[in-house]
Order: sequence, then structure tokens, then C-alpha cells
Amino acid sequence: MLLTGKVWKFGDDISTDLIAPGRLFHLRSNLPELAKHVLEDADPLFAQKMQKGDFVVGGSNFGCGSSREHAPTIIKLAGISAVLAKSFARIFYRNAINVGLPVLICDTDKINQGDELEVDLEKGTIIDKTNGHTLNFAPLPSVMIKILNDGGLLAHIEKHGDFKLD
Repeated sequence: MLLTGKVWKFGDDISTDLIAPGRLFHLRSNLPELAKHVLEDADPLFAQKMQKGDFVVGGSNFGCGSSREHAPTIIKLAGISAVLAKSFARIFYRNAINVGLPVLICDTDKINQGDELEVDLEKGTIIDKTNGHTLNFAPLPSVMIKILNDGGLLAHIEKHGDFKLD
């Protein structure tokens, strides 16, 4: 699974409140509308400027805060191909995989705003086409690749009838 796109860089401790603003709680039953506001409390113009296939890159503790499952869902609905960060809040990480959003743990210090990346989920490589750096991360297990390819855990179970680890 090869992903390409431009980087939108954020810092440490990007909370689910910054991703899915609490003041827009009334939109949780209209996720496509809520996705139009993704990360606007961290960058007010992000949702308007990002393009399908782009990457969100964070620092440590991405997705901290409440266990708002809408956060990874609206990132995916907005068209982000993956989130890269030094670390993730555990519930955000699980929710992201469950909704079919790749989340990759890697050193993001050498990745800059606007860089063009090529990410290979199976090989565990990130090629920064802007600065020439190649970064590595632990390749995703094949079961996670299958879940992501199927569009998330629910779609995977609907397609295969159950959940198999092999």
C-alpha cells in the first residue's frame, strides 16, 4: 500500500478537541459536515487548504484527550491518507485503525510543513521527496493492512464474515 501526498505539520499534544472541536458537537450526527472543520482549532485554514491524499504529521501524544471516536473518522473523511507521529494516545490509535485511517509511529523531526512524502505501509518506509530523507517505521502487520484496505474494521468484518488473524 503506497501513499503519496503533502505534509501538514502539527506539534505535540494535538488533542481530539483540536481535531474535532467540542463547540461543533451538534454535528456529530453529520460527520461529512464535521469533517469540514477538522483540525480548525489547531490551524483555522487546514480543512480549506489540505487536499485529498495529504498527510497530517504530529509530534508526541497525537490524539490525546477525550476518547472522541469522531476525531480519526473526520480526518479520514476529509481525505487525509495517514497520520504520522512520534506517539499516539492509545484510544486514538485503535479508533483510527478501526475506521481505516493509517497511523504510523515514526520520528517526525526531519519532516517539514509542505514536504512531499511517499509512504509504503508494508515496507515501513517514508521517502521525503522534498529533502531526500528516508525514514523507517515498523511495517504494519498484514492483518492491519487488510483492515485498512477493506476500509476499517466494520467493513472488514462485513466483507469476510468475521475477524481472522492469518
